[in-house]
Amino acid sequence: MKQATRNHNPPPTPTAKAAAPRVRLPDAGRRRAVIENPAPAVDGGAFPVKRVQNEPLRVECDAFTDGHDRIRVVLRHRRAAEPDWRETEMRPLVNDRWAAEIALPEIGPHEYSVVAWVDRFAAWRDAFVKKVAAGQDVALELRVAARLLREDAEHAASQDAAQLRSLADQLEDEDAPPARRIGLATSEDLERLARRADPRRHAAELERPIPVEVDRPRAAFSAWYEVFPRSLGKPDAHGTLRDVIDHLPHVHALGFDVLYLPPIHPIGLTHRKGRNNRLETEPGDVGSPWAIGGPKADGSPGGHTDIHPELGTIDDFRDLVAAAEERGIEIALDIAFQCSPDHPWVREHPEWFTRLPDGSIRYAENPPKKYQDIYPINFDAEDWQNLWVALRDVFAYWVEQGVKIFRVDNPHTKAFGFWQWVIADLKANHPELIFLSEAFTRPKVMNRLAKIGFTQSYTYFAWRRDPWELEQYAAELTQTEVADFFRPNFWPNTPDILTDQLVEGGRPALMSRLVLAATLSSSYGVYAPPYEAGDVRRREPGSEEYLDSEKYQIRNWRFSLENPMSAFMARLNRIRADHPALHANRSLRFHHVANDRLLAYSKTDAASGDAILVVVNADARREQWGELRLDLAALGIEHHESFAVHDLLTGARYHWTGERQVVGLSPDSCPAHVFHVERQGQAEATHDEFDSV
Repeated sequence: MKQATRNHNPPPTPTAKAAAPRVRLPDAGRRRAVIENPAPAVDGGAFPVKRVQNEPLRVECDAFTDGHDRIRVVLRHRRAAEPDWRETEMRPLVNDRWAAEIALPEIGPHEYSVVAWVDRFAAWRDAFVKKVAAGQDVALELRVAARLLREDAEHAASQDAAQLRSLADQLEDEDAPPARRIGLATSEDLERLARRADPRRHAAELERPIPVEVDRPRAAFSAWYEVFPRSLGKPDAHGTLRDVIDHLPHVHALGFDVLYLPPIHPIGLTHRKGRNNRLETEPGDVGSPWAIGGPKADGSPGGHTDIHPELGTIDDFRDLVAAAEERGIEIALDIAFQCSPDHPWVREHPEWFTRLPDGSIRYAENPPKKYQDIYPINFDAEDWQNLWVALRDVFAYWVEQGVKIFRVDNPHTKAFGFWQWVIADLKANHPELIFLSEAFTRPKVMNRLAKIGFTQSYTYFAWRRDPWELEQYAAELTQTEVADFFRPNFWPNTPDILTDQLVEGGRPALMSRLVLAATLSSSYGVYAPPYEAGDVRRREPGSEEYLDSEKYQIRNWRFSLENPMSAFMARLNRIRADHPALHANRSLRFHHVANDRLLAYSKTDAASGDAILVVVNADARREQWGELRLDLAALGIEHHESFAVHDLLTGARYHWTGERQVVGLSPDSCPAHVFHVERQGQAEATHDEFDSV
């Protein structure tokens, strides 16, 4: 993205002898360096680039000058609140492109800029070396160098200034042997001193810094487990938050680090939905948790800062947060800004809702779906400022209770300006907060939500079925400029999404889709109970709704690591935890397979040398074989090097040489390979890896 440059230093004040110019010329007239196309820069710097702590930030730009003089280019970076910049020298690539790589260890807002200027001493030195090599007289050139050093000394620190003047005297000493003077002029010590003292005359700088938002590592690497607390109780009983605490050992054993709870607030009685989304209720129907607002334990109306009385108390919730933290798990809370007709805001702030001509309040609709039990909030309300503050205070309340991760329901139906303000306001005091956007909508809308502050985003992954479209979509998210602001969180299912491939493919589809979600994306999630139980029955043909959906009733699930799908989840999450290659997305590369039902891809970690190669069978019914053509360079393998691949799901190990290999997968056994690529000398180090999984 092109961006204008500006002077780093103002032009010197004209001396008394300088004639007044006949015309007014631009202040930047003596600036010779040009900086263009800094990257990464989201919309030219309008929105922050996203990174996590110590994740490499590679900055590139075009920088050049007129003529043949050499330039220097430095990358400047700092926390947004700091007055002073830190600098890193940029190195030339090709075609006037420059690059530098840094890591930012502190979470919060940062910014970078680029400064470039003509390096006068380096330009002189280049020409001087050529003249010496050509056997030309360089006595005058040595005097030029001395003058440059004395000019630089005027701007240098006192110790450097003294050295520069002394060196200038030595270069001008005509009684000294020429070879000694030439050697001194071309010495590395003098070059380093001149670089350090360079006053950067007429330097160019980006017109404005590029913002960078640095999050904690869980913003980029996380595994989410979704469960309804009310379904964790004893048979035929309403589950509680204490039951969720009892479920934590199972979540921990499965290897998930985020436990996501749908809304835990009082549920409305008015227009309450019955089982399977029926309009008529029967005694005992519990309603939808997203119909927020209903009676508390004392009978008074409760809302977004209250807990459903049958789930427990705020003390129970605090105990849950603490118990989860002891196991390395964070509680993610659902924030759904909508109200049941029984929400206290409906009575206290009717101006926050849309009134129809007949005096009724408009309920939520997504034709042909109707949600009579939910009133959407009107973000065009005249009292919008008080509304925004009230919604902000909902987040703030749960932050006080220890929640650091929020899954936000349907943010695309609320004002962009609100999200940009509220996320920035909350993160100003709590930069560790993470916000997951649940917006299955148009791509540009999803991207905008990510740009204005959402940390992670749901995606179209659930509906990308064939290998070619999975490859195309994952490459877009990880290999284009989208990766600088959009962090995908892949979910094979949700309480609202039960796709054809899961219904029709049974356990092989559940396994393959889980592997794809967990390895294509460094963050993934699963609506866990149906997955573990293999309960993928839908309400009716063509529907993505579950039969006997937990959204409208209690299910009383039972869990055990002896369950095959639970054991598979645990193994997959252990692989993710043990292999740094799966902790990020930028290294994702696809490998050609001569079978359009097989998908092959790899991820690598430069720091550790870890490399993972995944092959998945997208056909849940038939065994598939194909010739795999590996991109050996992406795996860090030499063309004729022998290496081993260790299947971390089955324990099998194969020895390969060359880029062409044959792979086959049967849905009756395991529909995926997750290979650890072992170069020579690595096999012994990973020999026991399968046993540890």
